[in-house]
Amino acid sequence: MHAPRLKGAQFPATMKASQFFISTLKEAPADAEVASHRLMLRAGFIKRLSAGIYTYMPMGLRVIRKIENIVREEMNAAGAVELLMPVVQPAELWQESGRFSRYGPELMRVKDRHQRDFVIQPTSEEVITDIARQELRSYRALPRNFYHIQTKFRDERRPRFGVMRGREFTMKDAYSFDRDAAAAETSYRRMYDAYVRIFARMGLVFRVVAADTGAIGGDRSHEFQVIAETGEDAIAYGVESDYAANVELAEALPLIDRRVAPAEDLAKTATPGKSTCEDVAAFLGLPLERTVKSLVLAVAGVETEGASAPAPADIWLLLVRGDHSLNEVKASKIEGLRDGWRFATAAEIRASFGSDPGYLGPIGLVQGGDAKVRVLADRTVAAMSDFVCGANEAGFHFTGVNWGRDLPEPDLVADIRNVVSGDPSPDGKGRLAIQRGIEVGHVFFLGTKYSAPMKATYLDEKGQPQLLEMGCYGIGITRIAGAAVEQNHDERGMIWPAAIAPFSVVVCPIGYDRAVAVRDAADALHAQLLAAGIDAILDDRGERPGAMFADWELIGVPHRVVLSERGLKQGEIEYQGRRDAAAAVLPAADALTFVRGKLAA
Repeated sequence: MHAPRLKGAQFPATMKASQFFISTLKEAPADAEVASHRLMLRAGFIKRLSAGIYTYMPMGLRVIRKIENIVREEMNAAGAVELLMPVVQPAELWQESGRFSRYGPELMRVKDRHQRDFVIQPTSEEVITDIARQELRSYRALPRNFYHIQTKFRDERRPRFGVMRGREFTMKDAYSFDRDAAAAETSYRRMYDAYVRIFARMGLVFRVVAADTGAIGGDRSHEFQVIAETGEDAIAYGVESDYAANVELAEALPLIDRRVAPAEDLAKTATPGKSTCEDVAAFLGLPLERTVKSLVLAVAGVETEGASAPAPADIWLLLVRGDHSLNEVKASKIEGLRDGWRFATAAEIRASFGSDPGYLGPIGLVQGGDAKVRVLADRTVAAMSDFVCGANEAGFHFTGVNWGRDLPEPDLVADIRNVVSGDPSPDGKGRLAIQRGIEVGHVFFLGTKYSAPMKATYLDEKGQPQLLEMGCYGIGITRIAGAAVEQNHDERGMIWPAAIAPFSVVVCPIGYDRAVAVRDAADALHAQLLAAGIDAILDDRGERPGAMFADWELIGVPHRVVLSERGLKQGEIEYQGRRDAAAAVLPAADALTFVRGKLAA
């Protein structure tokens, strides 16, 4: 790892604390929920303006600029070309792609003084596709990759966790254009590899996982997840293999190889007041794995011409094992559910099952043909025998339930559950484990998802128009800052990786304002560090040692050099890494060499 170097006019040639702006707090606001939010507020990196909207103060902006520089260097090295697209975009483009109506309330829609529709961009697929269809007219212009680093806005219902889930944020988004799927795969792999280098250079512990394509769409995607216990995403990974996927996408293999013959008679059993699988299993003295959980979904009825009201909603009963949970992303990919569903209302449940939630089950339902309820069973449930389910009557459950004998086979069988730790790995190599992560990057293979509706074509060698094959690649610039803190902090404050720290080294002179020898030595060392290309700050504020050290530990500068009058008389200074438990004493003459060695380690 190379020492971070000052580049051009990115930062002032000299930097002293008295020239900078340092504003630390003893306590964080009470509504700060996670470590990065608390610490970035306390250390004066960000200042809240409105819900999910922050000002990046000078210390925080330095981190953002260093993150941007690493991203730019690697994107340029990978052959991408930087441009800058507007924050405000005409709605017509979004209407062409179909996303203006589909994107949902996170898309902020605005009108100008002429009542024309615009959006505040959350991403820029439409604009870049419009550029491509105008500029990339021939196969000779391909391949091409454009990127920009720009402000984004997503109107989150509940912005929280500071910069981790804000409404306004900075993102790098890149877009590749190729002549066919094979060439697009090469571009995708090039960006994938660039992302690996980017996050490795930043000193972050991360994992690349297969992921759902979500609102962006496309054929496949990978997320880059910074590993942190506070992460919103659950990652399933193979303990004995390289398999990794977001839990939303991870395949849940059936846990029962084959259905065995019934060993119990069907019985309707009283379970007074026991409305959850956990309570029922405990009441009956059975393992939770013997129970089946019922979830009821509704697909809105279709309005027909001349009808006074839409048709009643179609009702679906989804069955997962009692110790498992429904994977809503997987459910949304099932034919019949993929165009939209919601959880059924209590009234709809009573109308279809004759019971309130808590005692629902698949026995006695009308299935097949003009079925009133469609039954979708998870693959493990479809292989179960002698299981327990609700009896569609308050206070009762059926035990000894078996497919084929006591109820019809399910209408559909599919993987609709979340994987859990200990499940078999989908690649056939050992078991899965689960860890938490924070998504900081995402690469998508789009294919023609945007080029087809927007008619973005190029002319091939025969002069025939062909659709452009696309990929898109996002990195959350400001989210990286929050993720780095979530992964690197302690009770004293933040611990920045050297490559993205606001400063690499802080020189802390004790008595700078009153001891000439200390001041001269500190100024000289600071000048040497800057001349060596090291991003160092000198704390010349004359603070008491305790307060000075506490500030820099909170701020998280990775390397600290302390000079004192007594130490200099003995020809010594102190060095302490941010993760070190104690300071090391070293000859003052070796300070520059020692610090350079630490930065290169």
